[in-house]
Amino acid sequence: MDIILKNSSDEPIYQQIVSQIKTQIMSGTLAPGDALPSMRTLAASLRISVITTKRAYEELERDGFIENYAGKGCFVKTQNTDFLREESVRLTEELLAKACEKARICGLTLDEMKEMLELMYSEESENE
Repeated sequence: MDIILKNSSDEPIYQQIVSQIKTQIMSGTLAPGDALPSMRTLAASLRISVITTKRAYEELERDGFIENYAGKGCFVKTQNTDFLREESVRLTEELLAKACEKARICGLTLDEMKEMLELMYSEESENE
């Protein structure tokens, strides 16, 4: 499991962990039943506090992405595909809202944004 933390990010470290694990689960990189590293192991490998990894794992469990079994560890939960799609749509909306905010700041028109989106979307489809 690869997690890359950015100290320069405005996003808290625990949230960066949550986001990256959710992305790996939604993309299939982490499959249902896969074990996550222990909180201590993850904290040591990322050189962060165990409290931070605990907070990330608690949020992932609360959001229904992982299950914690006492004495055994944390595992990727079998996901409801509708739930995963909804989560993906929500994340996409958040990113698009940020992109629209940036576009307004630099004076891009809606037509220019649509053109950019169409170009980027078609490039991604060609790369698959």
